[in-house]
Amino acid sequence: MDDETMFVRTESLPQPPRQHMTVRVHTSIGTAVVRWHGDPGEADGRHLIEWTVDEDIHWGRNTRPATAAEPELRQEGDQVIMSGRLHLTDDGAGYLRMGHWPVLFDLASPIPNSMDESWVQVSVGSASVALYPYKT
Repeated sequence: MDDETMFVRTESLPQPPRQHMTVRVHTSIGTAVVRWHGDPGEADGRHLIEWTVDEDIHWGRNTRPATAAEPELRQEGDQVIMSGRLHLTDDGAGYLRMGHWPVLFDLASPIPNSMDESWVQVSVGSASVALYPYKT
């Protein structure tokens, strides 16, 4: 795996008072506006990041089979749409392999076992998605 492709580019956005800092994240699979949990002075730049999502997977509501077998990240209004390969874990959680990035999720409803390692699309509120930069 090429380490260069694991980096994202972020750009800071105008910040409303008393709200979490947001950035537009540019990846090799798309862009979206998400919360930034790094140093505000480093919000513009290239980073190796970890994704976190505060919303759980609700099969049939915010998660469904993907229409294409390829990773994708995009913004639709106040929703972040993530497509990737879903992997279910033995402890009742799961992660979405979105390109090079694994995104951990809790499962709020059962997911059919047949969907393990299938391509799915997850739609969550933009305010529930955050980036944490790694210090290298």
